[in-house]
Amino acid sequence: MARKSAHQIVTANRLLQGDVVYFNDNGAWTRELRSAWVASDKESAARLLHRAEAMPHLVVGPYLVDVELDEASVPSLCHMREVMRETGPSVAAQPS
Repeated sequence: MARKSAHQIVTANRLLQGDVVYFNDNGAWTRELRSAWVASDKESAARLLHRAEAMPHLVVGPYLVDVELDEASVPSLCHMREVMRETGPSVAAQPS
């Protein structure tokens, strides 16, 4: 079972490239998880998601994900699904 965290970030996929991106505190999208804007309660998470959803010309499917913060307040993903999204395909191409 996945851990439940009080902290959340917004993730999506970049519209043209398909890259996994995170909404940062500058109101922009970044591929760097450590730069993601972390919400510490449900209300701020909802506001953060609302801001991110206002950019359909840049990303597709923004949603909230749980993160844990280390001692330096750097976020790490809580759910295996999100870890797999961030690291890319898990199946290597087979030679023919």
